[in-house]
Amino acid sequence: MGRLQVEARNSDLSCLPTPYALGKLIIGFESGIVALWDLKSKKADCRYTYDEAIHSVAWHHEGKQFICSHSDGTLTIWNIRGQGKPIQTITPHGKQPKDGKKPEPCKPILKVEYKTTRIGEPFIILSGGLSYDTVGRRPCLTVMHGKSTAVLEMDYPIVDFLTLCETPYANDFQEPYAVVVLLEKDLVVIDLAQNGYPIFENPYPLTIHESPVTCCEYYADCPVDLIPALYSVGSRQKRQGYSKKEWPISGGNWGQGTQSYPEIIITGHADGTVKFWDASAIMLQVLYKLKTAKVFDRNRSKEDKGSTEVSDEDPFAIQIMAWCPESRMLCVAGVSANVIIYRFSKLEVTTEVVQLLEVRMQYELNDIESPDCGGGEQTSALPTPGASPQTSGPPSHPSTSSNNSDGGNMPCLKVRSTPLKQSAGYQVDLVIQLVWVSGEPPQQITSLALNSSYGLVVFGNSNGLAVVDYVQKTVVLNLGTVELYGSNDPYQRQPRSPRKTRQPSGGLCDINEGSATSEDRCKSPTSVLMSNSNLQQFYNGGGRGAKMSRKLSLPTELKPDLDHRDNSFSRSRSSSVTSIDKEAREAISSFHFSEAFARKGDSTLTPCLYVGTTLGTVLALALTMPPAGEQRQLQPVIVSPTGMLVRLKGSIMRMSFLDYTGSMLPPAFEPWFEPNVTADGEEREKVRKRRPVSVSPSTSQDLNESQYAVVCSEKQAKVISLPSQTCIYKHSITETSFILRADVVQMSRGVCLACFCANGHIMTLSVPGLRPLMDVNYLPLTDMRIARTFCFTNLGQAMYLCSPTEAQRLTYSQDTCENLQEMLGELFTPVETPEAPNRGFFKGLFGGGAQSLDREELFGEISSGKASRSLAQHIPGPGGLEGMKGAASGVVGDLARARIALDERGQKLGELDERTAAMMASADSFSKHAHDMMLKCKDKKWYQI
Repeated sequence: MGRLQVEARNSDLSCLPTPYALGKLIIGFESGIVALWDLKSKKADCRYTYDEAIHSVAWHHEGKQFICSHSDGTLTIWNIRGQGKPIQTITPHGKQPKDGKKPEPCKPILKVEYKTTRIGEPFIILSGGLSYDTVGRRPCLTVMHGKSTAVLEMDYPIVDFLTLCETPYANDFQEPYAVVVLLEKDLVVIDLAQNGYPIFENPYPLTIHESPVTCCEYYADCPVDLIPALYSVGSRQKRQGYSKKEWPISGGNWGQGTQSYPEIIITGHADGTVKFWDASAIMLQVLYKLKTAKVFDRNRSKEDKGSTEVSDEDPFAIQIMAWCPESRMLCVAGVSANVIIYRFSKLEVTTEVVQLLEVRMQYELNDIESPDCGGGEQTSALPTPGASPQTSGPPSHPSTSSNNSDGGNMPCLKVRSTPLKQSAGYQVDLVIQLVWVSGEPPQQITSLALNSSYGLVVFGNSNGLAVVDYVQKTVVLNLGTVELYGSNDPYQRQPRSPRKTRQPSGGLCDINEGSATSEDRCKSPTSVLMSNSNLQQFYNGGGRGAKMSRKLSLPTELKPDLDHRDNSFSRSRSSSVTSIDKEAREAISSFHFSEAFARKGDSTLTPCLYVGTTLGTVLALALTMPPAGEQRQLQPVIVSPTGMLVRLKGSIMRMSFLDYTGSMLPPAFEPWFEPNVTADGEEREKVRKRRPVSVSPSTSQDLNESQYAVVCSEKQAKVISLPSQTCIYKHSITETSFILRADVVQMSRGVCLACFCANGHIMTLSVPGLRPLMDVNYLPLTDMRIARTFCFTNLGQAMYLCSPTEAQRLTYSQDTCENLQEMLGELFTPVETPEAPNRGFFKGLFGGGAQSLDREELFGEISSGKASRSLAQHIPGPGGLEGMKGAASGVVGDLARARIALDERGQKLGELDERTAAMMASADSFSKHAHDMMLKCKDKKWYQI
């Protein structure tokens, strides 16, 4: 006994109760000793010894045998009434020598379970125990059933497993039907009732971190048919080999107060995948998974699947996403300076050649001069409004493989040249690649937007912007940021002189001896090669032969030195300085499509594209769209810069438009249609009809109040009245920090501007009045992941990734807070306990230690006390044949004796009530005497008592 106690203190042990004898435990020690412990007598009934350490023990349901797993990869089966030796020793993964010697040791078997069935052999399920020569093999779960042994490999290390059985009682045939395996980064349920042991399809989103999340977008109040459409195509892409049965774990209840509007979360990942999640309920549900890397040739080694951090060697990582829920158009920008445009289709197609459009964006500047110190007259490089845009089609596909000696015209990724089979769902419509120019890699894309009604996609970086017509597959506009200002550039920046300009060494925009005019360049089959600024904010390294940096970045760089930002802004507006440092060079930070008044004093609405820059400038571009129908396929889209709308402090984060009543004006969109079905021309035009805007220029309202433009930067927000272009409201949001994310969102009772600052504050402002509504110190910026993934959406919802594996959802809506408790579900639900197994009369009569123990505990003197003298006392008579006959009188006699015992128990309880009443009366009397004593001694001094 003393030795067992010492070993229990100093060794790991495994302990299980016996199936039948409820007062006994079997204890397995790491030292190799197994003890059958009696809780009542507090001593070991039996003791078994083995040479190897024990990791786990498991009972046979009859309680006559048990099995142990050992550190040498063996299993031993023991009889309770054995001679101290195992009746069988098994080495599941050990090689059996032919000479009868002991098998070679294997890795430890960390856990074993022993489950029986009514028909057939028992199941022995174990984890570990592999041979030491299986180097590099993944963790395995072994299922032994009769003569068959199945080894199931897992993606991650096994933490624990549990066998699901038909009965919760350990003393009955278990009938196992599934095994739940908890892995380090997953949860797997294996079907034991089907051949091959397939896994159940997991309905829960345990793979949100299968690849690190690099960006996310949150959409609330989506079209009602969108989630069923995504689920329909997503169900077709599920892997084969799942069990045909439903998920076996069914505990818990959903909350009743789920949102009445659909919500969708889109996540972009480091391996190039895009996942759509149904967020309408409390939990996330995977709807559809898109693999963007299929478009490119993959010529890199396989990455570690378990990595949760974004590597610099992830060329397919998603940087920005733009999605139109109404038209189901999707546009993604990757870290390798590529943009992919997808259309949604319910039909499977095979694309022979992936449409490719290569764009060159390289721009260099002379030193920047201040607005007041720019000497001489500046020559504007801005093309005149109405100039011929580029309307050429995409280049031939082999151009992607051009490899000049200095890297000219070379894309960062190579688009695949073989046919691409695209299943139902999102299918590639166009791939846009920014190519290397003169040995220098392209800058990462910092902003992206699309409009399905206009058929346009626009993207920008530190060099400028490019507008692409994905209907005609051509570049409409490719300008540097400087050229958007024209002659009104406040910084008086000039393109670099011709002798300093590098001549392109080859590619699609080669100019013979540099003699081509600007008009010739506009007619070239791809984008215009123009000068641009070398803003190093989004790119590390440069020069000839530089390596493309694929590190994820924000549209604005997070710098602790915030005063430097403010000083650079003040210097740009000061008349006493002569130049601006290179940090203040302009990059594109945001876009917004809208039908608005493009110019000051306009009386008609025009399709417009508004461009926000990192220096706080909002520029307007008027779009001249060709007529719908066949003309849309032939005539070019004309983009005309109309000048600067407003300037703010800090980089532009968000733009939005309101009508004269203060209601939000969403961008025009095209309803979804099936792109792979050839419809009649008139019917197609009805489907493709542009959504009318809610503002009409013929209203009786004054033109100065026809529209409001809401612009938010890193520091402040302004509301501009259109078409007068006057600032009517202005609010300074923060002075000591800067805004990471801002969105104009639709609430249940109006519109507001929601902002998340780097100091952790979440603020909301009314629009158009810009009155502060809320300012909460919610979360300090401790990780770039939060800044990269934080996003607001309509109806007071927001989300971000708080860790590589967790998505945090929050609300700033009072309506949602009031219904939060109803939305929460229940993890556990009460169920009726199944009926205990019927042991039979003779088994209870002759084998029954448990029955007599239970009756003694219920009606014996230990628990109930000694009986009163007034009650009859039972004196057991002699045994022998007469006692045997009485015991064999059947269940009726047993029930009669139990009834008599219950009557006696009731009498004892009655006497207990009487004694309790007497004690209560005595307590009342004592309380009364104590009160009288207190009143008597209340006014006496201590020395008078």
